Amino acid sequence: MNPRFSHLSHLECPECHWTGDSAVLAGLCPVDGKPLLARYDLEALGAEVRREDIAARASTMWRYHELLPVQTPEAIVTLGEIVTPLLALPRLGTELGVPGLLLKDEGLVPTGSFKARGAATGISRAAELGVERIAMPTNGNAGAAWAQYAAKAGIEALITMPASAPDINRKEIAVAGARLFLVDGLISDAGKMIAEAVADGDWVDVATLKEPYRIEGKKTMGLEIVEQLGWTMPDVIVYPTGGGVGLIGIHKALLELRELGWVTGDLPRLVAVQSTGCAPVVKAFDAGARACEPWPDAQTIAFGITVPKPLGDFLVLDGLYDTGGIAVAVTDEELLEDLALCARLEGHFLSPEGAATLTAVRHLRADGWIAADERVVVLNTGSGLKYPETVAVDVPVLAPGTP
Repeated sequence: MNPRFSHLSHLECPECHWTGDSAVLAGLCPVDGKPLLARYDLEALGAEVRREDIAARASTMWRYHELLPVQTPEAIVTLGEIVTPLLALPRLGTELGVPGLLLKDEGLVPTGSFKARGAATGISRAAELGVERIAMPTNGNAGAAWAQYAAKAGIEALITMPASAPDINRKEIAVAGARLFLVDGLISDAGKMIAEAVADGDWVDVATLKEPYRIEGKKTMGLEIVEQLGWTMPDVIVYPTGGGVGLIGIHKALLELRELGWVTGDLPRLVAVQSTGCAPVVKAFDAGARACEPWPDAQTIAFGITVPKPLGDFLVLDGLYDTGGIAVAVTDEELLEDLALCARLEGHFLSPEGAATLTAVRHLRADGWIAADERVVVLNTGSGLKYPETVAVDVPVLAPGTP
């Protein structure tokens, strides 16, 4: 008997524990309306695959295909999802008081952001299940990624986004042939437009956590971090959090690896980083709650984390509580300073969301929450090249021949 390409077994609601057939197209839980999670036959997987087997495979996120939902290699829709590097930041780490600081740089994947991981699995599985038209709201990078993967798969895409989102994202979506509409408001307003569009059943809603497979692509960040550290876990993982799918996915990956026996010990303490201009997770965490209240008048230069109320708030908060983690809010002014500092000391041009993780490390080290000898991984979720407005340049223009 040939080993299975994927060990996907069923879908499960993490709240009410309803289970469903993973071979059937699904959205939210039919019982309580919560996000569904993909579950795997980890016992069978562990019997067929060893973690050492992974090393011989191609250096892409699909090296973990047994833990991903796509059923056959032929069904993969790919634009080249590489394993992103885990890079030491010795000069910056010393400046922040954490010499062992490591950067997972997601700006190097297709479309220039970590959103490509979720789009790759989400679109691949959608196409495998016969979906022909998808619709979603976006703050920018997710829409760009899903539009481009949809184009690769021959799937029609309808996307709405705030008019204030980065201009580059409009162009990425438009050039991929998606139907794009702007809304004078926030991503929550864009979501309402999509809800109206999908009500007649012509479109499949693939908004954040409204389908179960985006998380699976995002969890490969956690799988890669652990493998890159020699199948050991860092002490702390710091993640910029808007919808929170990346943090949820990393937590899910670590739990699956531990159940497989591929890692042992305590999980890394997870840190959710938000902006003081939009910090619903921080407010809920500080109150010991499992749900967020909508954040009024949400505004931050870190546009990707401008989510007034995440649909998966309880999963984000559970991840923080489960790992002894924390939620931190930083100011735009601070993150921009650390964005520039990282570029000067290490040569990395981070997204504002990625820079926010550095500011969080600065605060947590000063507070003693992070120790100097701990191994800390920060996630840069997108290339700084997609955010040119974060850097002001004022230099002289010289006449030709000026010495």
